[in-house]
Amino acid sequence: MICAVSGPASRIQIVEGDITRLEVDAIVNAANEGLLPGGGVCGAIHAAAGPGLARECAAIGGCPTGDARLTGGHRLPARWVVHAVVPVWRGGGEGEDAALASCYRRAIDLAALAGARSIACPAISTGIYGFPLERATRIALAEARSGLARHPTLERIVLCCFSARDRATYERVAAEEA
Repeated sequence: MICAVSGPASRIQIVEGDITRLEVDAIVNAANEGLLPGGGVCGAIHAAAGPGLARECAAIGGCPTGDARLTGGHRLPARWVVHAVVPVWRGGGEGEDAALASCYRRAIDLAALAGARSIACPAISTGIYGFPLERATRIALAEARSGLARHPTLERIVLCCFSARDRATYERVAAEEA
C-alpha cells in the first residue's frame, strides 16, 4: 500500500514493505558507527546486498553518529546505499532529535548529490535503537519535506515502514501536519 502525503509535499510516499526490494535509486541504512553489518534493517540490507557491501563499508572505516556515508548498492535494486549512523534513544535529553534529523538530512543530501532522483528511508532509529516512533516520524517527515525543497532534482522520497503499525503512525502524523 502506498500513501502519498498531500499538499506541496506530494513527492513523499509512505509505504509498508521490504526496503531492500524497492525500485529507487538509493536506500538509507540505519547504520552503526563502524558501518558493520548488524541487526534490524541494517542486517537485512547487508544480507540482500551481499558481502561486497560489507567490504566496501569496511574500507570506509566508520562514520560518526548523525552523519552518513554513500556506497554502491551491490546486489540490491537500488544503485546506492546511504549509511546514516543513527542515535540510540537515551531519554531525549542527549541531542537525539538533532542527531536523527542530521541523519535524514545528510542521507538525503548525499543521495541527491550522487544523482539519485528517488530515495527510500526506513523508520530509522525506531527499532533496536529505541527512538519513540511518533517523535521519529515527525522528524522524518520534516526532513523529507526540507530535503525536497533543497534538491529540486529529487523526484520522490519513500518513507518505508516495516509494519502496518508503523505505517499507520506515519500516515496519521502526515495527515495531522498537512
